[in-house]
Amino acid sequence: MSADKELPNIAEVLARVLQRVPREQQPLLIALAERLAAERYRGWADEVGDADRKAGLLACADREEEIARRVEELYPAAASTPRDLLASNPDLLDINRSLFTGRPLAQQFVLQARGERLGAATWRAFARGEDTAERRDTFLGCALLEEESAALLESILGESA
Repeated sequence: MSADKELPNIAEVLARVLQRVPREQQPLLIALAERLAAERYRGWADEVGDADRKAGLLACADREEEIARRVEELYPAAASTPRDLLASNPDLLDINRSLFTGRPLAQQFVLQARGERLGAATWRAFARGEDTAERRDTFLGCALLEEESAALLESILGESA
């Protein structure tokens, strides 16, 4: 069995989690996941020995934080929503951890790159459903940031092959 077949399907996992929350809260749930990804990138940056890779991973962490910040700014009245989402879905942190824990770093990068590509597609889908240019542009900007991080991970994986 190939390593690729052993990896969880990020799209299926995300779909199951997103189905739990109302559509209007889904971007905030993903913003929460972006913050978790930022932590993951920082951890990886501490693991790699190469200064360029470390800098690239830290830039990815910054992009994840930027995505979360942009999305949260669209919902100024929902400051407690991430906390409420965690309270009503206490397994979210475990789901996030279980996708990556115990896997070699290369597999973690593959999963994260797939997650970034899925994130980009998801932000574009949200953008299509928006009525205002500001919200549409915010989501489209988030998609571009996701793609930058995916490209960085894919370049690291390509160098390792």
